Amino acid sequence: MSDWKRKLTSRKFWVAVASAAFIVLSDGLGLNVDSELYWKLVALALGYIFGEAAVDVARAKKEQPPA
Repeated sequence: MSDWKRKLTSRKFWVAVASAAFIVLSDGLGLNVDSELYWKLVALALGYIFGEAAVDVARAKKEQPPA
């Protein structure tokens, strides 16, 4: 799979894009999102991204042949 295709089909990528869009739109458009909800959504997105990254690292280590 090409590198771009892999990136564009990545759920982590789209969660990051959606989170960035939420932050920019909520601040730029003045949506008056409750501060507590704002930070909960940002923390949820970051937790998902870092959690999936940890799974990817563990999977890559498992797939590596022993040296």
